[in-house]
Amino acid sequence: MPRFNERTVTARQPTAARRDARPSAPPHPRATLALTSAATAVALMTYTAPMVTLPDTAADLHTPVSAQAWLLNGTPLGLAALLLVAGSLADDYGRRRIFLTGTLALGLTTALGGLTTSTLLFTLARIAQGASSAAILASSLGLLVTAFPSPRGRLHATGVWGAFVSGGIAAGPLVSGAMPSWRVAYGALGAAALLVAALGIRPLKESKAPRGGRPDILGALTFGSALVALVAALTLGRDGWLRTPVALLLAATVALMALFTLVERRTRTPMIDLSLLRRPRFLASAAGGLFTGLTVIGLFSYLPALLQQTLHLSAMNTAWLFLLWSGLSFVVALQAKRLAGRIGPRWQLAVGFLLHAVGALTMLGAVGAGSWPRMLPGLVIGGVGSGLLNAALPLVAVESVPAERAAMGSGAQQTFRYIGSCAGVALTIALVTSSGGGLARGADVAIAVSAGLAVLGAVSVGVVRERG
Repeated sequence: MPRFNERTVTARQPTAARRDARPSAPPHPRATLALTSAATAVALMTYTAPMVTLPDTAADLHTPVSAQAWLLNGTPLGLAALLLVAGSLADDYGRRRIFLTGTLALGLTTALGGLTTSTLLFTLARIAQGASSAAILASSLGLLVTAFPSPRGRLHATGVWGAFVSGGIAAGPLVSGAMPSWRVAYGALGAAALLVAALGIRPLKESKAPRGGRPDILGALTFGSALVALVAALTLGRDGWLRTPVALLLAATVALMALFTLVERRTRTPMIDLSLLRRPRFLASAAGGLFTGLTVIGLFSYLPALLQQTLHLSAMNTAWLFLLWSGLSFVVALQAKRLAGRIGPRWQLAVGFLLHAVGALTMLGAVGAGSWPRMLPGLVIGGVGSGLLNAALPLVAVESVPAERAAMGSGAQQTFRYIGSCAGVALTIALVTSSGGGLARGADVAIAVSAGLAVLGAVSVGVVRERG
């Protein structure tokens, strides 16, 4: 087979192909950081809006307690099912294209969610919001890696982006609680997403890492179907794990994941390179995402609604209370890049998990005592831990894969994160509502389990050893 030098091959390539193969740095890295951070914040605001509006939304849609987990788990279901797919598509077909498409879709689906009149339609809208958010979250880090190619610039960009994850979590309950109704809140969030999409058309520059070959459609279908089955099983499991529908869904998950593995081993352009599972950094990234969802997101997604039921706090007062946690998370995440440079993001994850565990344990008994001030120390400590986690996770994600596959690495980590959140929400609601001692007793059980799982998360990321 004839050999060609690089100059000959480059000369024969069409101009557009050369631009795709060797994308130049975007001319506006600050604009890229601002737009991706803003879109991420809006996505997280949409995600966390039901934290304080859940009682009103459930009452308006006549949702029984047994189905309220779906009101919270709709968005993480869409996220978990499509994050890895979106990351792979962004790398292969254009991160800017996927980002703008996701932002536009988030605006439309969020606004439509505010118009729904039934639990089923609202859940479907939330799933669509999650799918749209998946496109945003997965492509954002890919855009940032291209815009900030140096290690120092990447540390700064991922730190700011991670802080806006915390910022979106902080602002979501405040915005939704301040609105006249949850429907108006969804309309406002939808408008914000559409505005970001419009602002991003000109400044963002396309970047991708084309590998050639056909898109991994079969891999996307099998993986997405497996995650839908898993999340459905986790959500339905709160009413009994030994029921036939739950068993069938879990069996389908196993079968579909086995098929997905077979497909990925045979296809020329796999959605995810399974050899990454042998990389310690990738395993640490996956474990960090999984336990963040399982412990932090799982507990704090339902805790605000629980306090409204037990302590009779208003939606707005609940939002202000949890701003102590989420606001601290935002501030710490902005400053944590300095810590990551000293101890490394993996150990930063371990410290974040341990602080969440300590913070959770200090909140034991607060619900039973009917005292929200007793929760303040735990919210402070937990907020610091959450900030460390949100700052370290994106850096670990992009460092765990080759630079040209950054969007896929981000999608993989966040897939684990939102699988964990689905399981965490379902587990938290099950523990709180199934306890024989009432909601107060159930809250303590859920808090203690979250703390224990956080310690396990710290151990899991701490024991991973880098190979020389």
